[in-house]
Amino acid sequence: MSIVLPGELVPAQHVNLKLGPGLQQVQTGQASTSRAPSSIIATRAGALHHSANGSKWWIESNSRRYVPAPQESVIGVIVQKQAEGFRVDLGSAHSANLDGLAFEGASKRNKPNLKIGSLVYARVSLAHKDMEPELECFDAQTRKAEGFGELKSGFLVRCSLRMCRNLLDPNHFLLPLLGALFPLEVAVGLNGRVWVNSKEAKHIIAISRAIEVADPDGDNMDAKAVKKLVEDLDSKMSL
Repeated sequence: MSIVLPGELVPAQHVNLKLGPGLQQVQTGQASTSRAPSSIIATRAGALHHSANGSKWWIESNSRRYVPAPQESVIGVIVQKQAEGFRVDLGSAHSANLDGLAFEGASKRNKPNLKIGSLVYARVSLAHKDMEPELECFDAQTRKAEGFGELKSGFLVRCSLRMCRNLLDPNHFLLPLLGALFPLEVAVGLNGRVWVNSKEAKHIIAISRAIEVADPDGDNMDAKAVKKLVEDLDSKMSL
């Protein structure tokens, strides 16, 4: 991990390179030449991260507002129904567009009937600084839902952007710890929102509280402290 500043070159190289928040690919040759060499530069200050195989690169900063980036998973709230789809709040500067056909099995005669206030788990299909982001609720390659779509019941937890990335890290302690204590469903959006569900209401409360206290921008509790907290909550709510 290293700290980078806006405009700084980043050594990101991979056959299937995917750039996350804070990074941009720019041409270093003539703009009119499609084969001009390109470089990766930082567009914000923060800590530079990449996946284990070096295919995904991104910058983490203390930004409070989510900036949409292509291929990122997000949790949105339906705020408006339109003729061809929906307007979705992501907690970013602008609402996103979700086409009514961007669902598995959807057609002009068979579109999902989402209500205002409904939660959706989606992927950012288009994100550009001069355009409103666009979403889709299926895998672009298989056209299958793959877990995307409307999120029914459960509870929405808001946390820091950093915590969301931690939850998607298979080496992070929290989700395996909670999964060993009771059954749960979790959908993590990189826009600072996490949807949780379980069979019992007290477990949903415990999961939500655990995410809040493990947040590095909050109490930043470790595994031992979180486990004790969850067990104490469970015992008190069982009385």
